Amino acid sequence: MKTAVNPGTFDPVTNGHIDIIERALKLFDRLYVVVGDNPQKAPTFTAKERIIMLKEALKKHNNRIDVEHFDGLLLNYVKRKKSNVVIRGLRAISDFEFEFSRALISREMESDIETIFMMTKDDYAFISSSIVKEIAMFNGPVKGFVPEVVERKLKEKYRK
Repeated sequence: MKTAVNPGTFDPVTNGHIDIIERALKLFDRLYVVVGDNPQKAPTFTAKERIIMLKEALKKHNNRIDVEHFDGLLLNYVKRKKSNVVIRGLRAISDFEFEFSRALISREMESDIETIFMMTKDDYAFISSSIVKEIAMFNGPVKGFVPEVVERKLKEKYRK
């Protein structure tokens, strides 16, 4: 069985993230979607909330996707899951530069773990979690940018 790991902060998950995850399922039998914390960012949603939203948004794939939290070195998680592939979604060249340096470091540390870059569909290239949160913060519409569950949670979070 071919497995891969798709890590991210998913704060919150966007339709761009969902696009990458669903397309990765065309290449792999099982996908571990790993919710992590970025030490340089203060998350809007807790890890538990992000996992709940991801599970709801991906429920039609429950038999092929595991959504989990992980707060250690990603390479250790990948090995523990008996995988050797990390999926990274890209929107723009700036994403590539950041993710490319991460992939090089990962390869230096664990040469048997590969990183696969997947470009998001054009429809989602402009969507980021940060932009979505900013729109929601000012009571703007986020429909079409995020799954319905996230839209509801953002409205609850920023309701004034």
